[in-house]
Amino acid sequence: MVVNSGPSQRHSAEAAHAASEVIELLEVLWERGREAASPAPVSASQLRVLYTLDRDEGINLRTLSETLGSAPSSVSRLCDRLQAVGFVERAPSPASRRELELRLTGRGRTYLRDLRDLREEALATAMAAMSPAARKALAEGLRGFRAAVDEALPSRREAGAGGGVRSA
Repeated sequence: MVVNSGPSQRHSAEAAHAASEVIELLEVLWERGREAASPAPVSASQLRVLYTLDRDEGINLRTLSETLGSAPSSVSRLCDRLQAVGFVERAPSPASRRELELRLTGRGRTYLRDLRDLREEALATAMAAMSPAARKALAEGLRGFRAAVDEALPSRREAGAGGGVRSA
């Protein structure tokens, strides 16, 4: 099979490289926010649990494990640690005596709110340094990127990754 290495493919590769560089910068900003949001920052895996519980409050361990694509025993240990720091609580399910529901505590919600605020503040500072035209182009490009990802990964739409959902 012959691969077309014309301008379109070259521009796609250049855009992918630029996006990769931006992602690395965002990872640094995100890590700073996580460290600043709490004296005992949570791990990236624990943060995924918090974001999932924020979106799908009251789910059980099995559903959380499926959502994260992890073994139930690993997710249970993550929840144990989050419960120990006061971010997650387990409560009996009204639907089944054998199941427990997982919920964020007030402290867990406060942590996520503070983390999101710190991260958005860092992004807003960076965006303020951009020209209005560059900000507009970035917003348009990000909308196009999100639409392409949603089209390529339909499971994101089914999992509730629509416009109103916030994630890590």
